Amino acid sequence: MSDEVLLSIDGPVAVITINRPQARNAVNAAVAQGVAAALDELDSRKDLSVGIITGAGGTFCSGMDLKGFLKGESPSIEGRGFAGLSQRPPRKPLIAAVEGYALAGGFEVVLSCDLVVAAETAKFGIPEAKRGLVAGAGGVLRLQHRIPYHAAMELALTGDFWGAPRMKELGLVSAVTPEGGALDGAKELAARVGANAPLALVASKQVIVESADWSTAEMWEKQNEVIGPVFVSKDAMEGAAAFAEKRPPQWKGE
Repeated sequence: MSDEVLLSIDGPVAVITINRPQARNAVNAAVAQGVAAALDELDSRKDLSVGIITGAGGTFCSGMDLKGFLKGESPSIEGRGFAGLSQRPPRKPLIAAVEGYALAGGFEVVLSCDLVVAAETAKFGIPEAKRGLVAGAGGVLRLQHRIPYHAAMELALTGDFWGAPRMKELGLVSAVTPEGGALDGAKELAARVGANAPLALVASKQVIVESADWSTAEMWEKQNEVIGPVFVSKDAMEGAAAFAEKRPPQWKGE
């Protein structure tokens, strides 16, 4: 992992920071590789339950690094997509902590996350149409599933920027904080998520994400394939015992 992506661990929470404030945290090859490596660590470690992705210096991410692109660098990784994330998000929950601008590919990173905490001054947008392009890293694929159809269409077709309060009204942003408080707000949310059983978190996310493609005839069977192992796990027994004994559970991810 390069200095352009930082990873810090706080209990069950992994905080991934895009660290290119001089370039408004634009994504180059090093960032894509660093984010992918950090997400691999999040998914592989039993002691980690939830991740946060954010940007250094008061900006979340301004999208693709055009200077790097002109040098032949790719901001994407084969099979994983833009920023090492857009096509293959982690199995574990991921929270976006947004300050400043989340634009173009930066907004598509947000759309790859499961929860979003944003400062009240944050701005979101996919301005690709203004540049003769299309938001192809998930913008026009995911946005209409996060907010109402006509709102998604307006954002995509106008290229306008919308603020965090409006995005909260539309349901895309989970919580709005004062300026400078997005990361703290995301950590508070992550602590609430991370207090729960790791296997249950992964299974719950998997069902919510994948069930959109399940037919009515198959959805119960497919759900049971995912959640069945959770019900016979050691953590399920621990959860029941902790409840009965009126004590905090000690999760093992097993």
